[in-house]
Amino acid sequence: MGNPLRDRCSAAELASNGQVIEIAEDIGSFNQLAEIVEADLAALDSDIIPVSWRARTVTGELQFGFADSEARFPAVTGRAAVEVDSVCQRCLEPFRLGLSIEPRLLLLNEQEATDLFEDFEVWELDERTLRPQDIVEELLIMALPFSAKHDNMADCKALSTTSDVSSKMRRPFAALASQMKQIEEDPDS
Repeated sequence: MGNPLRDRCSAAELASNGQVIEIAEDIGSFNQLAEIVEADLAALDSDIIPVSWRARTVTGELQFGFADSEARFPAVTGRAAVEVDSVCQRCLEPFRLGLSIEPRLLLLNEQEATDLFEDFEVWELDERTLRPQDIVEELLIMALPFSAKHDNMADCKALSTTSDVSSKMRRPFAALASQMKQIEEDPDS
């Protein structure tokens, strides 16, 4: 076996072996996640795109087992986390966005269904085998916010109240306000 995170295996086999997989992979090895991050960063000027964004490491652990004592329902639990480079949708500046997941999944075939395990989310398998990396990648993609923003408002340049920003602000109705004030002061002119 090569890399247990990337190797295809049946859910039942992983569960019966009690497979534990340590995760320490670069974002670049998660193709779909890397494509999404790259598309987001493409909105930036090329000189401010973080150079090593693909090298950020996804870390964590997956633990396979069975959710029931009869070994009928394969399950996976664990955790994974990564900081991805993203673009704040308020200020349009790059920032690091923390993503973390804690899966508790029942790995079932499409025909199987169960409501017996409320602590688990059902993950329907459309093939006989799976790649654990695909589960981690899909869960991280689902953890991405629809609209990424700085967590700390003080870091967001769009919410800053510095005089530099207000001095560059155009006031299109300033002349009109000045004329209205002049009319109020001297209505006969």
